[in-house]
Amino acid sequence: MIYIFCAPSGSGKSTMVKHLLTKHPNLFELSVSCTTRPPRGQEVNGKEYYFISVEEFQKRIEHNDFIEFEQVYEGLYYGTLKEEIDRIEAAGRQVLFDVDVKGGLNLKRILGDQATSIFICPPSIEELRKRLEGRGDTSPEMIEKRLAKAEEELSYKPQFDRVVINDDLPHAFQQLDAIIDENRNIRR
Repeated sequence: MIYIFCAPSGSGKSTMVKHLLTKHPNLFELSVSCTTRPPRGQEVNGKEYYFISVEEFQKRIEHNDFIEFEQVYEGLYYGTLKEEIDRIEAAGRQVLFDVDVKGGLNLKRILGDQATSIFICPPSIEELRKRLEGRGDTSPEMIEKRLAKAEEELSYKPQFDRVVINDDLPHAFQQLDAIIDENRNIRR
């Protein structure tokens, strides 16, 4: 089973993924995406992303190496390599994707029943605003942009297989664990 996690910025998607990776270190592995953007801060090639040139990305598109990709801005690509899924599955683990909403919907469309798409939802836009402001690393202008994007992303929620409302972290973990347990029982 492959799990696709999507959410508006600040909803707790990465926290949910980290929960599963910590709770089940031998069961799950996070898929690392490719990007043409340069590394930020302490990012390491092969850990947060595979950082490649635009030319290399375009060659890989021509060779049909991506299961999905998107050109976000001129010259800025993000994508998922087919070989990344193969690598994780060959290691006997289940793939976790931590991707944006459009990438997640593309993956679900391509993978179909092989994947469960999970939308992590904030309890409200007001709470999302508090979380983004509480981070202390985002300008007011960027917060407004993220909130506007969040409102759009929330409109896609019905297209996901499951929704976890992250209003209370322990409760959200319980919801997520129940989804994983249910899927594991179905597979047996």
